[in-house]
Amino acid sequence: MTTITTAMKRTVATCALIVALMFTCGIAKARAQESSAPAKTPEQGAPKPVEAYRLDFSINELEDGKKINTRQYSLNLNANDDNEIRIATHVPVEAKEGEIHNLDVSTSIWSRLRKYNDQLELSVRSTISNFATPDQARDSRPVLRELKINASTLVLLGKPMMLGSVDDPNSKRQFQLEVTVTKLR
Repeated sequence: MTTITTAMKRTVATCALIVALMFTCGIAKARAQESSAPAKTPEQGAPKPVEAYRLDFSINELEDGKKINTRQYSLNLNANDDNEIRIATHVPVEAKEGEIHNLDVSTSIWSRLRKYNDQLELSVRSTISNFATPDQARDSRPVLRELKINASTLVLLGKPMMLGSVDDPNSKRQFQLEVTVTKLR
């Protein structure tokens, strides 16, 4: 049997006391840091609620100032987030004999909402591609036309806003991109 000497007991007790003091000092130091830190306001401490919005896009086609066609697209988007709508058709076309390429005929609308103080900023990138009408084609191969409207503006909730318009250089047509932003909750 081993006997524990008085010197060993003192060493163990001293080590236990040192560990206890280190632990106690660490807790006291952490509490001192907490109390010296500035108090958090409710805005800083609590997570901000998510604000959801509905974006209703319209792509209007006009000829001689009269609306002849409208396409509608919608998406829900949280403030300080971005999202995209994309509709595409891939059309195989023979480029050279035996070589096939795909034409991407699509409508794409990317949008981002950012909240600054009490204002919302909307950024939009849109691309619309389609085939030219047969009278605009130069030969038997399809002719692809593309419109791009990229815009950034402050939002007026619940009111239709024109983001941009482009004239078709080959006709008397104009294309307009419009959006209405509605707060969901």
